Parts: sequence; structure tokens; C-alpha cells
Amino acid sequence: MVKTYYEQDGNIGLLKGKTVGIFGYGSQGHAHALNLRDSGVNVVIGLPETSKSRAKAEAAGLRVMNNADAAKASDVMMILVPDHIQPDLYEKDLKQHLTPGKTLMFAHGFAVHFGFIKPPADIDVSMIAPKAPGHRVREMFVDGMGVPALVAVHQNVSGKALEQALAYGAGMGSLKAGIIETSFKEEAETDLFGEQAVLCGGLCELINAGFDTLVNAGYAPEMAYFECLHEVKLIVDLIYEGGMGYMRYSISDTAEYGDYTRGPRLINDQTRAEMKKILEEIQTGKFARDWMEENRTGRHKFLAMREAQQNTLIETVGGKLRAMMPFLKKKKEAGVA
Repeated sequence: MVKTYYEQDGNIGLLKGKTVGIFGYGSQGHAHALNLRDSGVNVVIGLPETSKSRAKAEAAGLRVMNNADAAKASDVMMILVPDHIQPDLYEKDLKQHLTPGKTLMFAHGFAVHFGFIKPPADIDVSMIAPKAPGHRVREMFVDGMGVPALVAVHQNVSGKALEQALAYGAGMGSLKAGIIETSFKEEAETDLFGEQAVLCGGLCELINAGFDTLVNAGYAPEMAYFECLHEVKLIVDLIYEGGMGYMRYSISDTAEYGDYTRGPRLINDQTRAEMKKILEEIQTGKFARDWMEENRTGRHKFLAMREAQQNTLIETVGGKLRAMMPFLKKKKEAGVA
């Protein structure tokens, strides 16, 4: 059984008199900074002098410093820049200021678990990872609620690393929903696997395969788009609200019968064997090494794949169809400023 912590388990007073440095002001960064600030925590933002996010953070009333100065001023440092940027940020600006008694925090176990960041042995290292996009973390906090989060401790030099991480979680609002205890290893490996095998890689390839099958059989791309991409949200929302049982309760008996009888023909033993290979590549660090090497050598393969996917028929047709849907909240298309 995993352990879950709630409001009675966290004491935000442990952060009193301390300065929390938030490094990065993107989706998660802005939510962490604003939620902590509104909870009474002294927050500084670490950003490069050239960062476009500086103006946004300053407009929100936050104190912005360059990364090195923010690290020097901070008792707790939370790294919220993308995974591939974290090692350089750490080596250049943070490492020299991680003196005994300070705490290094993360919202993802990637850099530490796979060895790209090796913190000094005389500091606490912990994680608070909200399980929602940053805008939702902020929205729920403003509404007086919170989103669930994960907590993990990698190094507990002070003997109070967990308590301080939970204090951070209290400031984020996540203890209102519940914070589940995990490890850097478990969080990093399950997160990567979910993204690759199900949420992003698996889902997008399934959508593409369904779309291509219908179009190649002579059906209109518009019909294929509606049936294989547009309606995914309808099904996912039902699963999100009440699990697969609630989704199956809500759809037609015809759809439910097709689910039971045809789904296993697609996700079969061969698929599961490939999922196991993907997990093994994550566990051994192969994926992490591949990704960091791709960034080190200029991201050429990654950017080429991104461009190719943005120019597929399903994206072209989808852009036209989404223009017919003013009710969609997200108007901006990928690659459009």
C-alpha cells in the first residue's frame, strides 16, 4: 500500500524564514511560484537575463534574479526547467551554492535517477510532483482546492527532508487533495513509460493508424478525423471521470461489445512484448541516454520528426475542422505564433 499524506500531515511553518528559489517560469514554474507566494512563502525566481519569462514573472509581482544570484539567495531550490536543460543549469549556476543545510528539489526524477545530476552528499534532495498541468495546478489553488501530487526523498541529511517536502506541498495546495509517497526511480520510470507506451506514443500512433486505415480504404479524411481523433476526448473524459467502467456504462452496447471483442486483437501479445522492451529501455537508462545525446548533438532527428508530424494529412484536415469549432478553448495551432 502506498502512503498518502493530507493537510494534517504538513506544516508549512517549516518554510517560515526560508527563501524558495523557483528555477524556470513555464507551465509548472509559474504555478509553483504563485501558489507558494500566495501561501505566505518567500519566493524568488531564477531566470537567465535573456529569458522572455522575466517580464511575466515581474508582472505577477515576483522577485526575479539571474540563476546564480537566485541560487545564492535560496534555502530551497526547485528545478522546473525541461529535463534536457537541467544538468547545464545545475552545473553552471546552482551547484556551487548548494551549501550544507540547503535543499534541492525536483518535480520529476529524470535527472537525478539517471545520473545527469549528482547532488552533493551533504544536502537534502526531494521531490514534489503535481499530477496536473501547471495551469490546472494554479486554477485549483485559486478555487481553494488542490491537485494530487507525488512526494519522494532521495537524500535525507537533515532527518526532515520528507517533512519539508510536505511543507512545500502544503504551500502548493496539494495536501488538500492528497500527496502519495514514491521514489525518484519509480516516478521517473513510470512517467516515461506512460508517456511513451500509452499517453503520447501509444495514443498518437493508434489515432494515426486508424485514420490512415479509413483514408486508405477510400473514406473521407474528414470522417476519419472525427471518428479516430475528435471523439477521443469524449471517451477519455468519461474514463477520466469514472474509470473504464463508467465509460462503458455511458456508451452504446454496440460500442461496448466492439470494445471487448476487437480491442484485444489490436493490443495483443506482440504489443505487450514491445511495451516490455520499451520499459526495459527506460529502466536501463537507454532512453534517457538517447534523449540527452540527441539534445547534445543539436536535436536534428527530434526536430525533423516534429516537422514531419506537423505536416501530415490528419493535422492538415484537423486544422480546417477545428476552425469550424469556436467552442474549443485552445485556438492556437502548433507552429503558429
